[in-house]
Amino acid sequence: MVGAVDRVEELRKRCDALKAQLAQIGDFRPGSLVERYRRCGKANCHCAKPGARGHGPSWSLTRAVKGKTVTRVIAASAVERTQRQLEEHRRFRELMRELVETNERLCAAIVADPQAASQEEAAKKGGSAKPSPRKSSRKSRR
Repeated sequence: MVGAVDRVEELRKRCDALKAQLAQIGDFRPGSLVERYRRCGKANCHCAKPGARGHGPSWSLTRAVKGKTVTRVIAASAVERTQRQLEEHRRFRELMRELVETNERLCAAIVADPQAASQEEAAKKGGSAKPSPRKSSRKSRR
């Protein structure tokens, strides 16, 4: 039974650590940053020559919103910041995935051995797992 208590405590500690990491997440945004080159359509422009890349790069942030693809143009000066925000979003998603998995295991461990959870909670509070006896209510005396 001690092993079950240790397991519940271990899972709670992991959940707390993941929550602390989530609290440290910076600015983030979902999507994909795409580098694009385009042709302007003028016959005498350098982009019309065979094998030319075209004008660019221009940067676009693409993501799905309610089932539709939304694209925003990102200024070249904001590309590095946007890449950091996208990476932070990936980190956020990974931490959330791990937190959900850990919480699922914690809940399963508590259901499998409810006493382990109550003993672990009592240890946290510094008391015993037994409830204290009820005291009789005081009546006013005249």
